[in-house]
Amino acid sequence: MIAATPNTIDPAQRALAQARVVQALTAELPPHALLWHSEDTTPYECDGLSAYRQRPLVVALPETEAQVAAVLRICHDLQVPVVARGAGTGLSGGAMPHALGVTLALAKFKQIIQINPLARTATVQCGVRNLAISEAAALHGLYYAPDPSSQIACTIGGNVAENSGGVHCLKYGLTLHNVLRVRGFTMAGEAVDFGSEALDASGLDLLSLIVGSEGMLAVITEVTVKLIPKPALARCVMASFDDVRKAGLAVANIIAAGIIPAGLEMMDKAMTAAVEDFVHAGYDLSAAAILLCESDGTAAEVAEEIAQMQAVLMASGASHCEVSADEAQRLKFWSGRKNAFPASGRISPDYMCMDSTIPRKNLADILLAIQEMEIKYQLRCANVFHAGDGNLHPLILFDAKDPDQLRRCEEFGAEILEASVALGGTVTGEHGVGVEKLNSMCVQFSAAELAQMHAVKLAFDPQGLLNPGKVIPTLHRCAEYGRMHVSRGLLAHPDLPRF
Repeated sequence: MIAATPNTIDPAQRALAQARVVQALTAELPPHALLWHSEDTTPYECDGLSAYRQRPLVVALPETEAQVAAVLRICHDLQVPVVARGAGTGLSGGAMPHALGVTLALAKFKQIIQINPLARTATVQCGVRNLAISEAAALHGLYYAPDPSSQIACTIGGNVAENSGGVHCLKYGLTLHNVLRVRGFTMAGEAVDFGSEALDASGLDLLSLIVGSEGMLAVITEVTVKLIPKPALARCVMASFDDVRKAGLAVANIIAAGIIPAGLEMMDKAMTAAVEDFVHAGYDLSAAAILLCESDGTAAEVAEEIAQMQAVLMASGASHCEVSADEAQRLKFWSGRKNAFPASGRISPDYMCMDSTIPRKNLADILLAIQEMEIKYQLRCANVFHAGDGNLHPLILFDAKDPDQLRRCEEFGAEILEASVALGGTVTGEHGVGVEKLNSMCVQFSAAELAQMHAVKLAFDPQGLLNPGKVIPTLHRCAEYGRMHVSRGLLAHPDLPRF
């Protein structure tokens, strides 16, 4: 994997560029909102993908939209790259700084502007935490449905940029399905609005374009989201399987039966062992895989759906099913799933969390393929899936201080993504492309498709200054990657496109 920005910059060139940017921004930002000394900017050198780091030239911490616009206008005039950053919980290197650019940190935009219980909407600034929206709406019996595992820390601006999901996205949708309006600024400092709080918006529907755009089209400052009523009751079934193929089949069978659970998650034996040791959720450690299947609604609806799910699970080969007896046990079941990432951090110095999607029917195929890759690359991998919509999160465990382990981890991850495409899936589900999946985009998309993506980017940002070097690979890069990939004998599926 190639970093988006070079780590070897001429010190004199860097110092000159830094002095020029600091001088220009000092006129618009107070001293405490501008960082450029190494001890101050080092904490911003990476997001949750800590294997790749780059210290930014300058960090700007605006407190108002006027300051955001001013920073962007100045950087536009100086032709200085800008990388927007929220809480830094992203897992694909999307917020990794540019070596000669400004990191625009938006953590101070944390005001909940309005909760409208009648319209069932919340308007918030981009730095508001995901969970804080539901906490503020709880007074009205409402909540915000998308719930990434990092919801205690991740911010709504980052959720919009990555189109984040969560364990309940199967029934309630991703960020895209729960956002009404997004306000932001172009690279030139021009205010722009996408979508509307009304049922429809005039002009082109660009809301779907900005959601998941990873900071490449505009800097998000304000979001209006949908709120939904809190269900009267929720219960969770934990089902154990002695074979991963049976567990994968059970997922497909549940959906085929016309059941749409509130949540449908899968963990393999390695992951359940890691999280059980961490949070003691009550998981079956003897199982090859477990499924968490949740139902919510009225008491009668939940009772009926739980009975249907149990019948399908047992018919699919479950060795044991346990239904949460109360809310405390339900939350305990989910605490293990939501702590999968920190639990993995306890058993390995580093991990790389992949994020691809496959058809549900192929869940077992990819798990078995990953087991073979563990032997091939001599690295462990713990797996947790948003099984209901086929979104994989294999966590490859490695030590980033060992260059050879890092290389093997990168190749392991690339092969998982490649295998996902070969099975009819995609290279990313909800974590974005960032730096991590840049090469893998060459595997899934044709030259014409990549050219169209570049055209959209240039329509919003003609100079290519917003989050440059991320998400969309150049055709030259794809050609280089294809030659390197084949020469190393890494191409697992020869029928995939080569550039």
